[in-house]
Amino acid sequence: MGFSAVIVAAGVGARAGPGEAKQWRMLAGRPVIRWSAEALLRAGADELVVMVADGQQARACEALAGLTGWRLAVGGAARSDSVKAGLAALGGGEDAIVLVHDAARPLVRGEHVERLLAALADAPGAILALPLADTLKREAGQDDGAARIADTVPRAGLWRAQTPQGFRLGALKAAYAAWPAHEEPTDEAIVLERAGLAVTLVPGDPALAKLTYPEDFAMAELMAGAARSLRVGQGIDAHRFGPGDGVWLCGVLIAHDKALIGHSDADAGLHAITDAVLGAIGEGDIGDHFPPSDPKWRDAASDQFLLHAAGLVAARGGRIANVDVTLVCERPKIKPHREAMRVRLAELLALPLAAVSVKATTMEGMGFTGREEGLLAQAVAMVELPA
Repeated sequence: MGFSAVIVAAGVGARAGPGEAKQWRMLAGRPVIRWSAEALLRAGADELVVMVADGQQARACEALAGLTGWRLAVGGAARSDSVKAGLAALGGGEDAIVLVHDAARPLVRGEHVERLLAALADAPGAILALPLADTLKREAGQDDGAARIADTVPRAGLWRAQTPQGFRLGALKAAYAAWPAHEEPTDEAIVLERAGLAVTLVPGDPALAKLTYPEDFAMAELMAGAARSLRVGQGIDAHRFGPGDGVWLCGVLIAHDKALIGHSDADAGLHAITDAVLGAIGEGDIGDHFPPSDPKWRDAASDQFLLHAAGLVAARGGRIANVDVTLVCERPKIKPHREAMRVRLAELLALPLAAVSVKATTMEGMGFTGREEGLLAQAVAMVELPA
């Protein structure tokens, strides 16, 4: 069943503490908003409209770089204004399904979407929700700064609403058109309720808790880690030496009395790391993506190979956690250039310097590297992907 989605991300999130609005903050290495966008696109959204405050378009494009199938729209002063603008931006008909989701609930998964779609087969609206488990107390007021209990509220039949919330597009638009202008709805379900339409409760998930206060981010970090899988890939590459006056290694040109020979620039370090990244996501090797038989890649800079592999990881909703490469050669000496290599690799992969390791060793005169006939690189990469 096809669907469209609207992510609401135009708020300022004042209760989340100082700093950027919560949708732009980092969660397990990725912007909060990116988690929801990736999940909804993976779940099969035909259209995804991301609502942001005016002036935040560039920030959104940065946070969602590399993703396809989404577009921006400018939200309003109130949440309902953003939702209505998002609905207006969709191209579906009256019976089309739309999911409305808060960017502040980043851990949405495909199974949540599937539950909603199943419920919408015979209902105009459906929401993810959890039955209340805690005892509820109503506050009577405060005395000397301490809150006092007025009474205990029965929790039977009470649910905590979450997002995404799903609706037939025409029903939601019509219900919003009838909503009183002087009131602000707390969610979309109440808009349908007020219009007399039935909304189905679908089992939610504690992982869909909303990021509201600073302490919520620590809990979300733990849950985000549990919802991810780690993959390890390795890569090995070797090139022979030939006439020349320098070698490319890990994106750095090193003056030398020889050059590495290859179809591209023969940067064995970058080739090994590229293969490690491709291996971690099961995407073959560098030759599958950049065949040496293709003249297009003759003398090509190898950094584009690594960027391609990193882009494949991002397209799957993943991230590269760290890379480690060992260069095996007698000469050139690697140590004087090691930090420059680390900096270049960190730049290419958008990683902190601490997540990049470059090491070197010799074969003490043994083998083809010991005889200085060529150079070898071996790399390992760890990639984090959606579980």
